[in-house]
Amino acid sequence: MRRALLVLAGVAAFVLAWEGYKLAGSPDGTVLFGVRVLPRADDLSMPHLWTVLQRLGRPELTGGRPVWVVVLQACAFTFGITAVGFGVGALVGLLLAVAMQRFRIVERGLLPYVILSQTVPLVALAPLIAGWGGTIMPPWATVAVIAAYLAFFPVAVGMLRGLQSPSASGVELMRSYAAGWWRTLVKLRLPASLPYLFPALRLAGAAAVVGAVVGEISTGTRGGIGRLIVEYAREATSDPAKVYTAMLGAALLGLFVAGAVSLLEVPLMRHRRHVEVVTL
Repeated sequence: MRRALLVLAGVAAFVLAWEGYKLAGSPDGTVLFGVRVLPRADDLSMPHLWTVLQRLGRPELTGGRPVWVVVLQACAFTFGITAVGFGVGALVGLLLAVAMQRFRIVERGLLPYVILSQTVPLVALAPLIAGWGGTIMPPWATVAVIAAYLAFFPVAVGMLRGLQSPSASGVELMRSYAAGWWRTLVKLRLPASLPYLFPALRLAGAAAVVGAVVGEISTGTRGGIGRLIVEYAREATSDPAKVYTAMLGAALLGLFVAGAVSLLEVPLMRHRRHVEVVTL
């Protein structure tokens, strides 16, 4: 109930901020020292939110399907790609974290490059991945690779921190039981890493959505919400609310993926607390 109220409060704050700025803001934007620091508040740049919602119910083209149906189908297509990229990225991140925890030399040699990988602009990297994999992979798989590229980093860093979180006394206790590395990993380190893992997975899910959307735009993959944003942006001057319907779909897709990951957290964290109580 508390989370639901916080979500509603966040939505209400966004609506008030949007409509409040549209009411009080300048149609030419707010300029400071010759630089526009706030956007234009005219109907072409910032349509009313109810106008965007009304546009969802009208046909995309004359006699065509409603916009909300088109946006929903595009989100479903992108969600499939996101799920694949998220799964691959999370698996790679977990394996890297375990390897870096197990071998200190791997952590020292690999972790800087893991961090450095996220400094490469995705817009520049996506066409390269499309060019490398275009001859051996379908377009959707190329986009999934781009999504996995963004998803693996938070999982690798968060899981590594979680695996290293057990106290020295806990590790020494496992050694006194003659527990090997694998048993210590399963019985001690993995349960201790769950509070670190799930926030990382939520970030990875949101990053996978961003990677999928940018990948669709950069590679020209049709059928997804990223391509739909580009197509609707061409009509921005004549139908500005239509552009925001696609962006609204992309935002809701990111929230849906993060929420789906949170649903996995509930049973696993409950099991972890149960194990801790039994152990005590």
